Amino acid sequence: MTRLKHSDTTRDSTRCLSTYELVSSHYDHDVPKIDPTGPVPPYLQVAEIIRSQIRSGKLPTGSRITEAEITETYEVARSTARRTLAVLRDEGLIYTVPQRGSYVR
Repeated sequence: MTRLKHSDTTRDSTRCLSTYELVSSHYDHDVPKIDPTGPVPPYLQVAEIIRSQIRSGKLPTGSRITEAEITETYEVARSTARRTLAVLRDEGLIYTVPQRGSYVR
């Protein structure tokens, strides 16, 4: 199967996919979108989402949370993920083990 790249489409031997179709099919629609230009900084938006997941029990005690997971899931920079973890740690919702990761309390 040969793929030819164009500025707004990707073609293969069977059909043509728009960039929107490629991105939206890859993106998990259950994950809230982060608004990088909104009045609330992205790290606080992500912290609020994770905070609500912890309180609802979706993230149970002992669950591991990594920078990489935050970065990939919410499509934010590593520095944003680090700040998110720092906020949650300061609130006492998670604890961090050096060289291991952060865990839900």
